[in-house]
Order: sequence, then structure tokens, then C-alpha cells
Amino acid sequence: MKHIAVIPGDGIGQEVIAAGMDVLDAVSEISSFQFDPEEVPIGSDRYLRTGELLTDEDIALLKSKDAIYFGAIGDPRVAPGVLEQGILLRMRAVFDQYINLRPVTSWFPLVPLKREVPFDIHFLRENTEDFYMGAGGEFGPSHGDPAHIHIRRETYDLDVDLKASASNGDDFAFEIGFLSTRGIERFADYACRYAKARGDSKVTLVDKANVCTHVYGLQREIFKRKTAEYGLDLEFMFVDAMAMAMIVRPETFGTVAVPNLFGDILTDLGAQLQGGLGMGGSGNINPEGVSMFEPIHGSAPDIAGRGIANPIAAVLAAQMLLENQGFPEEGKLLHDAVRNALDTRQTTPDLGGSLSTSEVGRGIADYVRSTRR
Repeated sequence: MKHIAVIPGDGIGQEVIAAGMDVLDAVSEISSFQFDPEEVPIGSDRYLRTGELLTDEDIALLKSKDAIYFGAIGDPRVAPGVLEQGILLRMRAVFDQYINLRPVTSWFPLVPLKREVPFDIHFLRENTEDFYMGAGGEFGPSHGDPAHIHIRRETYDLDVDLKASASNGDDFAFEIGFLSTRGIERFADYACRYAKARGDSKVTLVDKANVCTHVYGLQREIFKRKTAEYGLDLEFMFVDAMAMAMIVRPETFGTVAVPNLFGDILTDLGAQLQGGLGMGGSGNINPEGVSMFEPIHGSAPDIAGRGIANPIAAVLAAQMLLENQGFPEEGKLLHDAVRNALDTRQTTPDLGGSLSTSEVGRGIADYVRSTRR
């Protein structure tokens, strides 16, 4: 029995997770996958009612689960960043979900490229370091022009000395990126294990080491050592060159390791290559702890409640959850069910179909049940 926390969240998250739950229920009817879902009301409604984002009680409950199935976060009634940082980013940090996994698969005929060459890139994005740590600040005349700034994070405690460099009247802002040897080593280890499990012979490491020589230079040295230990080839790609290569030769990439900031950008490019945000599942993974699986799209408040949101990304997130929990055959079944939905146009209007969100979910669930032996 797998104990799954279900957090529908905001906007269309409620609708697509409901469709995903229909599909998981169908999987449990025809296979050995059994689960005990518990819905957790984390999101904007509770925040607006109580001021609570992610409480100690929430954390204790989620830690007791095998995995988290998450919808979306974001609400126009709440200032940008409050929910995202206070809930989503904090969960990733609290549960040390240091890998973000985003497959980019050629879902023809949705792929916008002229070349119909199949591709299946699996992006492994380091999820806890780099420039997404909130280590930054502002200084200058508007801020009292301090000569000393102290930055504190859960993981780092850093003092930055600044001379009065705003003599010309300018204000300044800065953001600091960190990579640690521990963070890089566990990231590289996971990337190598993942590549071996997929049958890939190489890992592609994306960076901007020609400009950010310190952080990405250290990362390169550790990846060189780790890939050699695992008997894998290592390919280096600068992030700008990688963006171009994804358009002209995506089929040449398999397992791709990328730091946090660049990974955020490239995986959204990848989402469009495979057919749009509604086709992307995502996993925030702690290999030794609680992992969280979600569609990559946001809460889309402009279409929430209309029953037209595409639930396939949530279904593909459910596929990743199944695979993570030790049910690879059931995961492959969901992949096949999505392929069938596309081939038969059992989809929402954005993909050329005429079904509602819930109808797409039921159709995929029915396909799963039809495979009962």
C-alpha cells in the first residue's frame, strides 16, 4: 500500500488532479499498485482564510507519505511569489528534493518542428542550489548605502563586505549563486545512475562555464570524475548552444544534467517542443526521501472552472509517480494510454479534441481498465 498525499492546489490544479486520480484509481483496479490517498488543502484558499502557507503540521504529515501528487499553485488575489516561495519552493527545500526530472518526448503530431525525428530527452535539473537560493540584496542611496550586508539562508551563512560604491547615486541589486561539492557530487551521482538505467552511454552537462568560471568550473571537474567512475562519456554544452541544438537536433540528447536557473528555462523550451505545457510532467525527487510529482503548467486562473484544462500533464506526472514508487509497467501503461488519447483525439480543445478535462481523464482511465487481463 502506497500512502500518497494529494495537493490539488489552485486554479486548474483542482481539475487536472481530479482527472489524474481517476486514472490512478483505474491503475489500482487492474494491477498490484494499491494506494491510500489523502488530500491536503494547501493553497491560496487556505492562505487567504488563515494566512498559513506550509505549516509544521503540513510538513509532518507529508513526511509520513511515500510521495506527493501536486497540482498547481498561484492565485491573482495573492501577490506573485508568496505562494510559490512559501509553499512550492519551501517544500522542495524541506524535503531536499534535489533533482527535478522533466522528460521531453516527441508527442507527434503536436511537435512544432518540421523534422519528424523522434526524441526523448530527460532533463535532470539540480533543484536546490545555483541562483535560486534567495541569496541576494540591494544597496545604494535608497537603502542607506550600507558598507556591510549579511545574507542568511537555511544552508548558507554568508557575510558580504561592500564599500560605498554608490557614490554616483545609483542603487544596486545582486543575486548570488552557490554550488557546493556535496550538492554537485550527489547531482552527478544521480545523473550517472539515471543514464545507466536508461541505457545511455553519455551524460550531457549544460552550463555557462566560459563566463561563470568558478561555480561551473567546479561542477565540470566533479562531473568529469563521476562519469569516469561510471564508465560514461561526458558531453559539455553551453546553455545558449544547447537552446539552439534542441531545435535542430533534439534526437541527439538523452540524459541531460543542468543547473537550476538554466534548467528552468530549457525545460520550458522542451515543453513547447513536445506539444506545450499541457504535455509536461515533472518530478521533484529525493531518492532517499519523499518525492513530489506535478504537471509543469501553472494554475491558469483565466480558464479555471471551465472544464477545458488539458489533464495529460497531470497524467504523465502520475506515470512518473508510479515509476518512482516501483511500478514501471504501470507507468508504461499510462504512457500508452496517453498515446492512444492523442491518436483517437480523445483530448481537450487545445489539442484538437472536443472533450472536457474530466472526460479526457475518464477516457484514459477506461483505456487502462481495458487492459485488464
